[in-house]
Amino acid sequence: MQPATADCLPRIIETEEQLDEILTRPRAPLVEFIKTVSSPLIILGAGGKMGPTLAVLARRAAEEAGHTLDVIAVSRFSETRAREWLERKGVAVCSCDLLDRSAVSRLPCSSNVLYLVGLKFGTAQNPALTWAANTLVPAAVSEHYPESRIVALSTGNVYPFKQAAVGALETDPLTPLGEYANAAVGRERIFQFFSQRNSTPVALLRLFYAAELRYGVIRDIADNIWSGQPISLANGSFNCIWQADANELVIRSIALATSPPTAFNLTSAEIFKVRTVALRLGELLKRPVHFTGVESETSLTANCSKLSSLLGPPSTPLQTMLYWTAEWVKRGGPSLGKPTHFETRDGRY
Repeated sequence: MQPATADCLPRIIETEEQLDEILTRPRAPLVEFIKTVSSPLIILGAGGKMGPTLAVLARRAAEEAGHTLDVIAVSRFSETRAREWLERKGVAVCSCDLLDRSAVSRLPCSSNVLYLVGLKFGTAQNPALTWAANTLVPAAVSEHYPESRIVALSTGNVYPFKQAAVGALETDPLTPLGEYANAAVGRERIFQFFSQRNSTPVALLRLFYAAELRYGVIRDIADNIWSGQPISLANGSFNCIWQADANELVIRSIALATSPPTAFNLTSAEIFKVRTVALRLGELLKRPVHFTGVESETSLTANCSKLSSLLGPPSTPLQTMLYWTAEWVKRGGPSLGKPTHFETRDGRY
């Protein structure tokens, strides 16, 4: 089989080990950039879906660059598997409940902080916890790291629905629907407040659907096709970005942190049609595709030209992601069992 490198990708991904290798193999722009990042690099919320591979990506980039950089992954690590995997890969691990301000105050000092903390699913059942996680934690972190460059992951949910083919711009008003989306706006406002008060450089990255073979919009659609379930067209368009590309851009966005903060959309350069993607996956899976509902004129989509003009567009094309996903699903490749609910239009998660 063709070896997996950042710029020379395999035709098929067969195992989780190979998948993780691809997700954490740095491209040349990251290897060059990582030389400018002083040690340690702190990654907050590193136990989630993106955090482990992001931390290892940073670690491998530093090793390839010959740059001494301690990468410290911070999370509660309620699942020991992520912690053990990070430690095996040379990433330092720090257990911390980020809702505990005293615990946050004991975190290591750093000039560069990547903030991946957020709570979305379960908001309908416990909105108070969602608001606490998305506003109190940014306040504690901002107070502890007033002189650090902070890259804070936000979400495309901060926008209202837009004309599907146009996509939201960073200058659009933040008037979203639902408790989670409004709490996410609150997260951004807290970072903005402390950035303005303390001159803390911050970059806010509004992510629209990171994807890999174990989760994401493409996996959700493929699973429905494979099991004979209909594909909802309620949100007829979407953006998504291969997780390795998203992680690289998060790290390189350290250079874009400013005070007051600058916001960037982080996703694919193109807006994809659910119907088109589903039909292509059906061809690859050799299964019929069934739809339910009709396409709305609006969807949660984004224009990411602002970030792409500075750091370049994502490197992994949609057709590659579709082929990989279809082959993975046909082979019975594992899933995280965490659907994106990308079809949701009422703001309830």
